[in-house]
Amino acid sequence: MVQTALTIEEMTLNIEQEIHVNASLETTFAALLEQLGPGNERPDGVAMPMKLEPWPGGRWFRDLAGGNGHHWAHVQAIKRPTLLEFSGPLFMSYPVANNVQYRLSEEGGGTLIKFRHTGFGFIAEEHRKGVVSGWGYMLQKARERAEGSQTKSAR
Repeated sequence: MVQTALTIEEMTLNIEQEIHVNASLETTFAALLEQLGPGNERPDGVAMPMKLEPWPGGRWFRDLAGGNGHHWAHVQAIKRPTLLEFSGPLFMSYPVANNVQYRLSEEGGGTLIKFRHTGFGFIAEEHRKGVVSGWGYMLQKARERAEGSQTKSAR
């Protein structure tokens, strides 16, 4: 067996994204919790509902029923409606540590979500390639959910 050392760049993942939502902080935060939890879906539109316990130490996991599933992370910090932070392996089933942060602030008559994912460890190339668009998709779906809620509540 031949072993090669990985560089720090190969072992590090840093993603930062921002999205503006035309909805209040509270509505956007609620939509984010729904999107990351029972309303979650893959970028191909296939439903992938997750369980999210929105309190410090709460679990974020995929429940496959019958005691089966996949642990993604624990809630590291939550400050409604401005911060949601996770730490855990996420969708990566190998040695890795991840931190995911959603920071929400009022801006321009709506809400700005600043997203950051930092990972360290063995990061498979297919995950490195797909994670940027995957997180972007989840942000877009949260925005659509929040803006749809605003429209419904205005009726």
